[in-house]
Amino acid sequence: MFKLKKQQFKKIKNLLKRVPRIIGEHAFLTSLMLFFIAAILGGLVFYKYSILVEQRKSEFSENLLYFDEKSFKALLKIWQERQKNFEQADFNQYQDPFIID
Repeated sequence: MFKLKKQQFKKIKNLLKRVPRIIGEHAFLTSLMLFFIAAILGGLVFYKYSILVEQRKSEFSENLLYFDEKSFKALLKIWQERQKNFEQADFNQYQDPFIID
Protein backbone atom coordinates (compact mmCIF):
# COMPACT_ATOMS: atom_id res chain seq x y z
CA MET A 1 0.00 0.00 0.00
CA PHE A 2 1.02 3.56 -0.55
CA LYS A 3 1.88 5.18 2.77
CA LEU A 4 2.69 8.81 3.28
CA LYS A 5 5.66 9.63 5.41
CA LYS A 6 5.41 12.45 7.92
CA GLN A 7 7.58 14.70 5.75
CA GLN A 8 5.45 14.16 2.66
CA PHE A 9 2.30 14.75 4.67
CA LYS A 10 3.70 18.03 6.03
CA LYS A 11 4.67 19.19 2.53
CA ILE A 12 1.19 18.50 1.20
CA LYS A 13 -0.36 20.19 4.23
CA ASN A 14 1.81 23.30 3.76
CA LEU A 15 0.97 23.43 0.05
CA LEU A 16 -2.77 23.21 0.79
CA LYS A 17 -2.42 26.02 3.34
CA ARG A 18 -0.79 28.25 0.71
CA VAL A 19 -3.36 27.59 -2.04
CA PRO A 20 -5.91 30.21 -0.86
CA ARG A 21 -3.18 32.83 -0.62
CA ILE A 22 -1.90 32.03 -4.11
CA ILE A 23 -5.43 32.20 -5.50
CA GLY A 24 -5.98 35.54 -3.76
CA GLU A 25 -2.73 37.03 -5.07
CA HIS A 26 -3.59 36.00 -8.62
CA ALA A 27 -7.31 36.74 -8.54
CA PHE A 28 -7.58 37.88 -12.17
CA LEU A 29 -5.83 34.80 -13.54
CA THR A 30 -7.88 32.57 -11.26
CA SER A 31 -11.17 34.10 -12.39
CA LEU A 32 -10.05 33.89 -16.02
CA MET A 33 -9.16 30.23 -15.59
CA LEU A 34 -12.51 29.49 -13.89
CA PHE A 35 -14.32 31.31 -16.71
CA PHE A 36 -12.64 29.13 -19.34
CA ILE A 37 -13.37 25.96 -17.38
CA ALA A 38 -17.04 26.99 -17.12
CA ALA A 39 -17.16 27.81 -20.84
CA ILE A 40 -15.68 24.43 -21.75
CA LEU A 41 -18.10 22.56 -19.49
CA GLY A 42 -21.01 24.58 -20.87
CA GLY A 43 -19.92 23.77 -24.41
CA LEU A 44 -19.75 20.07 -23.60
CA VAL A 45 -23.24 20.11 -22.08
CA PHE A 46 -24.58 22.04 -25.09
CA TYR A 47 -22.97 19.56 -27.47
CA LYS A 48 -24.40 16.57 -25.60
CA TYR A 49 -27.96 17.82 -25.17
CA SER A 50 -28.41 19.86 -28.34
CA ILE A 51 -26.18 18.73 -31.19
CA LEU A 52 -26.16 14.99 -30.47
CA VAL A 53 -29.93 15.01 -29.98
CA GLU A 54 -30.43 16.61 -33.40
CA GLN A 55 -28.29 13.90 -34.99
CA ARG A 56 -30.27 11.17 -33.25
CA LYS A 57 -33.63 12.63 -34.31
CA SER A 58 -33.00 11.58 -37.89
CA GLU A 59 -32.61 7.97 -36.77
CA PHE A 60 -35.99 7.97 -35.03
CA SER A 61 -37.88 9.78 -37.79
CA GLU A 62 -37.69 6.66 -39.97
CA ASN A 63 -40.06 4.80 -37.63
CA LEU A 64 -43.29 6.68 -38.19
CA LEU A 65 -46.27 6.06 -35.94
CA TYR A 66 -49.59 4.98 -37.35
CA PHE A 67 -53.10 4.91 -35.91
CA ASP A 68 -54.54 1.41 -35.43
CA GLU A 69 -58.31 1.78 -35.78
CA LYS A 70 -59.07 -1.82 -34.90
CA SER A 71 -57.35 -1.56 -31.52
CA PHE A 72 -58.94 1.82 -30.90
CA LYS A 73 -62.43 0.48 -31.57
CA ALA A 74 -61.83 -2.48 -29.23
CA LEU A 75 -60.61 -0.14 -26.50
CA LEU A 76 -63.55 2.20 -27.05
CA LYS A 77 -65.97 -0.73 -26.73
CA ILE A 78 -64.39 -1.77 -23.41
CA TRP A 79 -64.66 1.79 -22.09
CA GLN A 80 -68.30 2.04 -23.13
CA GLU A 81 -69.10 -1.24 -21.34
CA ARG A 82 -67.39 -0.01 -18.18
CA GLN A 83 -69.28 3.28 -18.35
CA LYS A 84 -72.56 1.39 -18.80
CA ASN A 85 -71.80 -0.85 -15.79
CA PHE A 86 -70.86 2.18 -13.73
CA GLU A 87 -74.13 3.95 -14.57
CA GLN A 88 -76.20 0.83 -13.83
CA ALA A 89 -74.58 0.43 -10.40
CA ASP A 90 -76.10 3.73 -9.33
CA PHE A 91 -79.69 2.42 -9.67
CA ASN A 92 -79.24 -0.89 -7.85
CA GLN A 93 -80.60 -1.30 -4.32
CA TYR A 94 -78.16 -3.10 -2.06
CA GLN A 95 -78.89 -4.68 1.31
CA ASP A 96 -77.42 -3.03 4.37
CA PRO A 97 -74.93 -5.54 5.84
CA PHE A 98 -75.17 -3.95 9.32
CA ILE A 99 -78.90 -4.51 9.82
CA ILE A 100 -79.89 -7.86 11.32
CA ASP A 101 -83.25 -9.21 10.16
